[in-house]
Amino acid sequence: MSFDRLFRNARLPGRDDLVDIGIVSGRFAAVEAGLDGDCPAEDLGGRLVVPGLVETHLHLDKACLLGRCDCGSGGVKEAIAAVSRAKRDFTEEDVYARAAQALEKAIGFGTNRIRTHVEVDPRIGLTSFRALKRLKADYAWAVDLQLCAFPQEGLLDDPGCEEVLAAALEEGADLVGGVPYVDRDANAQVARIFELARRYDIDIDFHLDFDLDPSWATLFEVCRRTEEAGWGGRVAIGHVTKLSAMSPEAFEEAGRRLAEAGVAVTVLPATDLFLMGRDRDRNIPRGVTHAHRLAELGVTCSISTNNVLNPFTPFGDCSLVRMANLYANVAQVAAEPDLALCLDLVSTSSARIMRLEGYGITPRNPADMVVLDAGTAGEAIAAIAQPLFGLKNGRMTFERPRPHLYPDGGPAA
Repeated sequence: MSFDRLFRNARLPGRDDLVDIGIVSGRFAAVEAGLDGDCPAEDLGGRLVVPGLVETHLHLDKACLLGRCDCGSGGVKEAIAAVSRAKRDFTEEDVYARAAQALEKAIGFGTNRIRTHVEVDPRIGLTSFRALKRLKADYAWAVDLQLCAFPQEGLLDDPGCEEVLAAALEEGADLVGGVPYVDRDANAQVARIFELARRYDIDIDFHLDFDLDPSWATLFEVCRRTEEAGWGGRVAIGHVTKLSAMSPEAFEEAGRRLAEAGVAVTVLPATDLFLMGRDRDRNIPRGVTHAHRLAELGVTCSISTNNVLNPFTPFGDCSLVRMANLYANVAQVAAEPDLALCLDLVSTSSARIMRLEGYGITPRNPADMVVLDAGTAGEAIAAIAQPLFGLKNGRMTFERPRPHLYPDGGPAA
């Protein structure tokens, strides 16, 4: 058979055998052992191949703000206020440049699908949204970008915000987001976001229950509204740190309710660790919800980055493998099946949250793939395996060569 590209001895997650991968015209043509092709073949030597990593919750518009605002002196409210002040100086070119810096890091670490949240309100208007629309088009060669327009500083309590949000939806936002806890009536914001989602027939992604008080939770209202609207499988909630403070019985009840309603959960380890428990001076809680336990209850889950180099998370490199490793440390995951699930939580499960079509190393799907320097999914997470190279639609998008050691001192000057 004639292939444009042929990769031999690849290992796919969940399979013990090695396969060859043949690509024709930007699509997978064959995935099986012993392929015969008349093009040059690259031997992957048993390394792990995934269809690309999937980032379900990232804030590109406010990435890379170190040195421009107060980063790290408080909790959630202080971080929102710090970015609110910084937004006054945002321009479309500034947002584009900072977002591109973070996006290129993500691409270089094997991410080729991203849902990015973008703030819209009467102060920033559509500045950031339009910058990310340009970014989406300019980087389509390497990454599929979903834009989630949302009101970070409130919707109902921020006069004029709904008009700006609706304008972003009219201009082509892929989905709508909400932050119920910043409005005085959280349930009323939830209801309004569902109204907008139904009007524009788009999915929803909430920032939700971002605290450690287990005595109440807005997630139950989101589940109720999801069922009422028939939006099961089209709603995600991020953070939900409140779940980490619940008793095992309450956690299981919430998990089963989320699964029943078809509401997905994204856990954001770096930000949740950094911002939670700021009122404690000892025995500080981790504040990271156990996504792998929710997955066992039937909830579609993901692990994601959230923020990079800003007041919400003043560090980060956009590596999802590193983020999954951080999660595994915090959640005390060690067994191979759970470590393998952590890779799923930044790839296949994340793809389900974003309702991606054509995701997977399967004939006729777009030839999107990333080669990790590991032999198994568990090893990839445990060792923070580096991506070696990646393809988008059969075209090479990045390469990250392995280190070359020089025991003899290296080449002569």
